[in-house]
Amino acid sequence: MKVARALISVSDKTGLEEFVKFLDSLGVEILSTGGTAKFISSVGVKTTEVSDYTDFPEMLDGRVKTLHPKIHAGLLALRGNPEHMKDMKEKNIPLIDMVVVNLYPFEETISKKDVTFDEAIENIDIGGPTMLRSAAKNFSSVAVVSSPSQYEAVMEEMKTGGGELSSSILKELAASVFEKTSKYDSLISAYLGADDEEEAASEGKELPDKIDIRLERISSLRYGENPHQRGAFYRDTDSRNTWLTDFKQLQGKELSFNNILDLSSALQMVTGFTNPAVSIVKHNNPCGAAEAGTLKEAYLDALETDRMSAFGSIMGFNGEIDSELAKTILTEVDFVECIIAPGYGKGALDVFSQKKNLRILEVSTENFNSCPEFDIKKILGGALVQDSDCKDIQMEEAKVVTKEKPSKELMNSLLFGWKIVRFVKSNAIVLSQGTKTVGIGAGQMSRIDSVIIAIRKADSRAKGSVLASDAFFPKADSITEAHEAGIAAIIQPGGSIRDEEIIAECDKFKIPMVFTGIRHFRH
Repeated sequence: MKVARALISVSDKTGLEEFVKFLDSLGVEILSTGGTAKFISSVGVKTTEVSDYTDFPEMLDGRVKTLHPKIHAGLLALRGNPEHMKDMKEKNIPLIDMVVVNLYPFEETISKKDVTFDEAIENIDIGGPTMLRSAAKNFSSVAVVSSPSQYEAVMEEMKTGGGELSSSILKELAASVFEKTSKYDSLISAYLGADDEEEAASEGKELPDKIDIRLERISSLRYGENPHQRGAFYRDTDSRNTWLTDFKQLQGKELSFNNILDLSSALQMVTGFTNPAVSIVKHNNPCGAAEAGTLKEAYLDALETDRMSAFGSIMGFNGEIDSELAKTILTEVDFVECIIAPGYGKGALDVFSQKKNLRILEVSTENFNSCPEFDIKKILGGALVQDSDCKDIQMEEAKVVTKEKPSKELMNSLLFGWKIVRFVKSNAIVLSQGTKTVGIGAGQMSRIDSVIIAIRKADSRAKGSVLASDAFFPKADSITEAHEAGIAAIIQPGGSIRDEEIIAECDKFKIPMVFTGIRHFRH
């Protein structure tokens, strides 16, 4: 297909000068609109304004420019259809062989913190997607260029093809259009529905009837969870929260599938703390977490939970790592897989460079203290969707159900353990002293086994620690184990048919117990 006439209307003028000069050198007639027409004229290329071409002026502050039969008939006419060609001739409508359009920057606009609703609405492109879709539908006869990144490939093909474009590139360009317009429409839909979704969530209404998920591959991975499984890393293109997908890898070998899973958990665990906090994750379970006055203190406290399991772990920090802390990390643990933090102070990267394979990642703090959107778990033939588990409780919301009341110090420790337990695979038990974990029992089929494991991990530190359980106790045996280990207080959701028996057992041993009314299962 040879290009004789092109319509160009773009918001992003990157690379446009070279492209229009190239088309002009091939004798292509150029139609254009508003600011694009001014830009093309300013670089010495002749262009015809669309309003002159259609003999119809732009109107409604530019809302109507290209929505005209002379434009869309020129794009949609089937060249091999005699009736179409007869209509075009009778109505004196020329054919348009190429459309070069990129859309109003709606995504960038709504990403601005101070954007107004009216500003967002005015950045919903109507003419652009309409032209793109018209041209893409007729891709066998019309080239549709929807991104500056495509200019080079189009020019190269036209150079080698004597001004013509092959059917394969035309089809490829069309497919790209429908991908872009689909994403564009999804962003608008999500933006307009955002308040309704938040209102629905607050009113306890159902989740949306339909969820569109668009994923863009960031990178291929060597393999998935195991070497016989393919793996790749994608980002949700419709999500306004970047979280882990916009990290910068500053050092180290390629990330693995399992690394990324663990990094996600390690990062989310520390972002909810305002004071310096550190998480140490292994096989998607924390093997240590702490909050302290400094990151170094928090790191050493988290590490003491389970030094053995920290070998080959993923570490998350919610503050800048300085050179002193970097030295401490490498001194205390022989092998660390990955470290993720919002920044690295002077000299820290030089210290980490001693371990060439250690992956060092930097992440923005923009989404810290925010809740991720829906949690989606893929199952055979479908998916399960839920709100993300971000619900915390305040001290005044906790209900003391035993005769013995926890001190303020114990209550603070209970609430710390409660923040961590939701990141542990069920059945989950977390033992804490102050704002540091000392023992974690994860992923057992019976709750008492998780209690026993957590106590064994804590060893002598179990005495005087507090216990957080992600769900209720089905029997009093866990309370007996806790008493024998010297547990000082317990926090759990409550809700068991044996709650009275559990409370009585705590009263028997004078262990204060707090009910939250919230369960934190993690499957």
